Amino acid sequence: MPRKPANFAEVIIGQSAGLAALLNGVETVAPTDSTVLILGETGTGKELVARAIHNLSPRRDRAFVRTSCASIPGGLLESELFGREKGAYTGAVTREIGRIELANGGTLFLDEIGEIPLELQSKLLRVLQQQEFERLGSARTIRVDFRLLAATNRDLDHMVKEGRFRSDLFYRLNVFPLTVPPLRNRADDIPFLVWHFVKKYAARMNRRIDTILSQDMATLVEYSWPGNVRELQNFMERSVILSPDMVLRPPLQELRNSVKNASANIRTLAEAEREFIQEALRNTDWVVGGENGAAVRLGVKRTTLLYKMRRLGISRPKPYEAR
Repeated sequence: MPRKPANFAEVIIGQSAGLAALLNGVETVAPTDSTVLILGETGTGKELVARAIHNLSPRRDRAFVRTSCASIPGGLLESELFGREKGAYTGAVTREIGRIELANGGTLFLDEIGEIPLELQSKLLRVLQQQEFERLGSARTIRVDFRLLAATNRDLDHMVKEGRFRSDLFYRLNVFPLTVPPLRNRADDIPFLVWHFVKKYAARMNRRIDTILSQDMATLVEYSWPGNVRELQNFMERSVILSPDMVLRPPLQELRNSVKNASANIRTLAEAEREFIQEALRNTDWVVGGENGAAVRLGVKRTTLLYKMRRLGISRPKPYEAR
């Protein structure tokens, strides 16, 4: 594994192959001024990656400005990014500097960029291409020099195909994509993360915890952590709270219950197929064949559908069953 950079502002914990590949990408792109698109599920630590890129870049001594595009209503996001002049709209009683202007000379990190409204995407594209913009309510063009880092847990390529994200903006963002692996693909890193969070919260609560039972650690490693590192962090804080002595007492029953509930919600393939066929039959008033029948809607032959109905025990309900 290559040496981890010594000047990461935030600690990125782990030694797994997936994390090593990610950090190699960070080291490669950080010295450039290229746009980076950071991809990954919620809770994987995309902002940590963005900060690492900034702190390894020539802009490290300038501002790192973060904006969550999902946490600001669409009507206010334009003002948040571009700023506004006094009187630009009702309620704009003062002049406000936008995030883009604040990032001049530094780095602008747009988290959850897939949530930007379509009508605002063209304005962002212009800023990226021309490095200039106007505040709301002003005709004066402002020149800026910033590096853009963007992150999303959405499939932007799919959104482009659906017409919900501009293709030209996507290609402008997708210069150097980095994917943060989910925690379920980083099982080797879980013990390091567990101890990191235990020490962090034990120190904060003025406690000393120096033992984690091997069977408890095995359970933590085997769990899939659908909420990723964020879920693990919150769970470890709760575990430290519940540990009165030097041995960690994680509430592992919570994880076991979560697994049981997830398993209970998984339908068998036969159950899913049966429900799908019944829905098509109800929508066609239980007409199987013909131009407007369920078989056509399902894309199968009439004989095939009849066979599946017999196999799955599907029959038209009697009148008293429909009431």
